[in-house]
Amino acid sequence: MATAGTGSGKTAAFLLPMLDRLRAHRGGGITALILAPTRELAAQIGHEADLLSRNGRVRKAVIVGGESMNRQIAEIRVADYLIACPGRLIDHLERRTVRLDRVTLVVIDEADRMLDMGFLPQLRRIVRALKTPRQTLMFSATMDAEVERIAREFLRDPARVNIGKIAAPPMTIRHSVCPVELADKGPLLLELMKRPEVESAIVFTRTRSRADRVTRMLARGGVSAAAIHGDRSQNQRSAALSGFRRGSYRVLVATDIAARGLDIPDVSHVINFDLPDASDTYIHRIGRTARMGKSGEALTLVTPEERGALGDLEKRLGRKLDRTTVAGFEPPALQQAPSDRSPALAIDRPPSGRRQPRRNRFRAS
Repeated sequence: MATAGTGSGKTAAFLLPMLDRLRAHRGGGITALILAPTRELAAQIGHEADLLSRNGRVRKAVIVGGESMNRQIAEIRVADYLIACPGRLIDHLERRTVRLDRVTLVVIDEADRMLDMGFLPQLRRIVRALKTPRQTLMFSATMDAEVERIAREFLRDPARVNIGKIAAPPMTIRHSVCPVELADKGPLLLELMKRPEVESAIVFTRTRSRADRVTRMLARGGVSAAAIHGDRSQNQRSAALSGFRRGSYRVLVATDIAARGLDIPDVSHVINFDLPDASDTYIHRIGRTARMGKSGEALTLVTPEERGALGDLEKRLGRKLDRTTVAGFEPPALQQAPSDRSPALAIDRPPSGRRQPRRNRFRAS
């Protein structure tokens, strides 16, 4: 059971010894399984595995939803190991197009997410299909006490490996909080995009609909942006991610589907359009910048209504985050009592050179 900071090389930590073992004992069907919570992370692990095993003749199958079942079946027949999301792997188990009874090595990546109540029933079902004695490894940047308790259901006398400070973001990230009224979040984000130092940014929102609306708002403001979330097709998600990696889009607007594991080089800023509900999620989100020792900036837009969640986050981080302001936007006092009415979220009005009166056009999702 291993924890290490975001961008620290956890993927290589399990891929290198696994591929070395597979090269020495090729043949005999599928003997290793890597489980990942999202399609994007599974695809990224597959890409890194290809780079590391270019001359090793070790064959893989990447098993995720939204892609051809027949193509996956063909890859499974000749594979030495699988990289899979739980839902699609269970589909194959039910169709009897995959066998896991020879698996001797299981890697559960982003283990805290995989062991939450959404994935736990699927994970238990998959583990029941693993009939031989095996080695199980769990990796994550964060691992709270409850997740550790659940993890021991799948582990026997586990070794605990902690690298660096537990659940701490990279030291090379500069954190700041920008107090803002809810109705001003959209105009303020557009103003931030005018800064030349924001070369590329991932903007995190709380909901899928909000991600789409922020993307449209940015496009109207002349900012190239693409959205990635669970309501987009796999082709749309892949196109958004690859376009952002190539630099075709300056901004990737995402839900927490993109908060974990994705390694995108040279992301200068992570902007939390919405403060996440959990401090662990904040750590995963901002880990998309400052990868592999580089520097980066995390900016969080916080309304007075979110002051309680901000306090919880600062307590978890062990320090108060720097406050920053943007010219033309009067920062509200985060200590004030929350209003009974939520102001409108102005992200669907056209941009202009001056601030416009607030209009009750869209409520916060």
